[in-house]
Amino acid sequence: MPVISNSWIDNLPRDRLIAEFSVWSADLVRLADDLSRVDRYADILHIDVADGHFSPAMLFFPDLVAGVRKVSSRPIHVHLMVADSILLSQIAQFADAGADIISIHVENESVAESALDLLDHLGVAAGMVLKVDTPVEQVRPYIRRLRFVTLLGTAIGVKGQGLDDKAGDRLLQARQLIEEAAAERRIILAADGGIREHTVPLLRQSRAETVVLGSLAFNAPSLEERMTWLREL
Repeated sequence: MPVISNSWIDNLPRDRLIAEFSVWSADLVRLADDLSRVDRYADILHIDVADGHFSPAMLFFPDLVAGVRKVSSRPIHVHLMVADSILLSQIAQFADAGADIISIHVENESVAESALDLLDHLGVAAGMVLKVDTPVEQVRPYIRRLRFVTLLGTAIGVKGQGLDDKAGDRLLQARQLIEEAAAERRIILAADGGIREHTVPLLRQSRAETVVLGSLAFNAPSLEERMTWLREL
């Protein structure tokens, strides 16, 4: 099993967009081959988990994370879109499978503090995600405990949607909260959903440090050219 340095978040690039590749858009039949193809370009692998209740999708499971962990040395970011009642058990399972950071939703507020306590106990970095209509201010009470803050730009768990008109302004609000927190450790601001060639420049200008790349990367006619473009933004 590849070993990821404890300082991996602090060591992520600061002079370009961090490349976070969504496994949901990979060729799942030939997953190991597809991950090998993108490995030289990816800074992080992003794995969505959804229970069909909190999110309409049903995605992915701990065994898949464990399998990815065996074939990739990239940090694994697990995004949990699950009901409060199963959140703590899901954190434990995905931590055991090899996740390097687990992001829960700010909307999991009834168990959010317990979830963050558990992540601390397990030694797994914590992130938090906000649905597209959730006020950014709601992440404020947790922000000093986080390493990633991810704003969704589309409705949760559905592919192929256009970016919400408020996405840029919401990122700027989140960046302000991060700066006001003056945390001793780096907190990454991420954008997820609606990631297209015409939206990434806006998200970057709105101070996103990473965008979650799906088809924009995996289906690019030339991945090398696409990533060169991305890194020059």
